[in-house]
Amino acid sequence: MAGLKRSAAAVMIVLMMSLLAGCLYPEEQKAQNQRPPKDVLINVQSVVDQYQKDTGLLPIQNSEADTPIYEKHIIDFPKLQRMNYLSDIPAAAYESGGNYYFLILNEDTDPVVKLMSIVNFQQINDVQSAVKQYADSHNGEQPAGEAAYPDFWRIDYGKLNKKDPDIISMFSGQILSTMMDAKGNVYLDYGADIMSAVNGLGADAKLEAEQDLRSLLVNGSDFVPVKSVIYRLVNGEPQAFLE
Repeated sequence: MAGLKRSAAAVMIVLMMSLLAGCLYPEEQKAQNQRPPKDVLINVQSVVDQYQKDTGLLPIQNSEADTPIYEKHIIDFPKLQRMNYLSDIPAAAYESGGNYYFLILNEDTDPVVKLMSIVNFQQINDVQSAVKQYADSHNGEQPAGEAAYPDFWRIDYGKLNKKDPDIISMFSGQILSTMMDAKGNVYLDYGADIMSAVNGLGADAKLEAEQDLRSLLVNGSDFVPVKSVIYRLVNGEPQAFLE
């Protein structure tokens, strides 16, 4: 009987530990936090550099002129495969069923490979669809809540009959807020992440008044701020601006 009690107690402990682990680390089970290993980016960067050295061009897909810079120059992996620069497309890439677009920044000066989260992109697209549906059925009225910045408002999810989405920042791991402009265009608010980056520079750091602070996020990580707008420092704090 004592043995059975000990066995039952052991089973209960294992179950409790499993449940506790699930409570403590739920974000690690989410697709947006399943980041590719560093060597994947290093390898792709090497392939891009070699391709440019050989051809004088970058292996990027065609894009529209008005495509946002952090969504624009997506790497053309099929082309790299056809031209024998790449044996296999990375598993993390969209083309292989992964959660990221691999894209190139600084294309005219010093091309660098970065990652764009497809999960975050799709989450905002879902919100955008809900906002548009609301506006279409309310004579163009937008589901705007309180002001976030000049020309930007929080989204009133109560009007949409939805809960605030849990959109995880690729930079901080924190939940990102959403916001919209007067036309109903939806964006992610990276203000808190940018403020952390600014604070991390130290008191002696100098930032230009017209500097787009999103560069601080990009330069300090492997990711780009998808569905974002320009941020500049105003009275010591990041403020969003329409382009």
